[in-house]
Amino acid sequence: MKLAFFGTPEFAVPSLEAVLAASDVVAVVTRPDKPRGRGLHVVPPPVAVAATQYALEVLQPASVRDPDFLRRLRELRPEVIVAVAFGRLIPPEALEIAPLGGINLHPSLLPRYRGAAPIARAIAAGETETGLTVLYLSPELDAGDIILQRAAPVRPDDTTGSLEARLAGEGAELLVDALRLLEAGRAEPRPQDPSRVTFAPRLLREEGLIRWGDPAGKIVNLVRALDPWPVAHALRDGVPLKIWRTAVLPESGREAPGTVVRSGNEGLIVAAGEGRVLVQEVQPDSGRRMSAAEYVRGHPLAPGAVLGGAG
Repeated sequence: MKLAFFGTPEFAVPSLEAVLAASDVVAVVTRPDKPRGRGLHVVPPPVAVAATQYALEVLQPASVRDPDFLRRLRELRPEVIVAVAFGRLIPPEALEIAPLGGINLHPSLLPRYRGAAPIARAIAAGETETGLTVLYLSPELDAGDIILQRAAPVRPDDTTGSLEARLAGEGAELLVDALRLLEAGRAEPRPQDPSRVTFAPRLLREEGLIRWGDPAGKIVNLVRALDPWPVAHALRDGVPLKIWRTAVLPESGREAPGTVVRSGNEGLIVAAGEGRVLVQEVQPDSGRRMSAAEYVRGHPLAPGAVLGGAG
């Protein structure tokens, strides 16, 4: 089956490789190159890099409504459009080019967690299960009929980075299964239940500032959810201190939220609104990641000191 693959980040690369092994990929559509890193060097998206390695035609339109782009897509005559983390809505004038329309791989059990950050939002909410959905593309974001779904556990130590990597591989397999159903005419799509819809909006950098007044479990989940970006942080004397790894301690006290209770070889113990948080790995401003024990040896924090956070 001939398909056009729309995708952008690293999450989409396993899916591209999987469909390439099972179908005829006539072109890869991805976002334009962007400046990245401290030097702001212009680099292509991960999907563009992978597509080039496989000698595939790469299209990077500034707009998917661009007439020249749509003209080229018509020339390629894909039977179906496959989208994985493309980052933009694909308009009807593009979808109607493919006789079978378009399908999308989304990393949640829709209709829960529609939107740009389903993995991070699920971890932040303390979910113990998430999953993958292959669905038809529709004018409304992540609202199309469901073709296939697969549940996946959220492990207690999962970060967005680790869970995303795992779901990328499992999602690629599910996507190929869905394409086989489509090709055989055996897909049986079902509508989403509108009463169960929840949303997962894009992460914002300012969400990283820890609210020490929250329960310890919620803080720990936030730290996991914001790894690798934008990374949770606290303020020490007004300067950001990134918090990479934490755990909930089964103890409590009467200290004000954000108060350092103890510090030493075990790490940094901080009072929360409910319970206490063991801070295990940190990164000082303009410094490297290190264990909290190493950090407090070089930057002592006496009991009673207060770490700042969001109000």
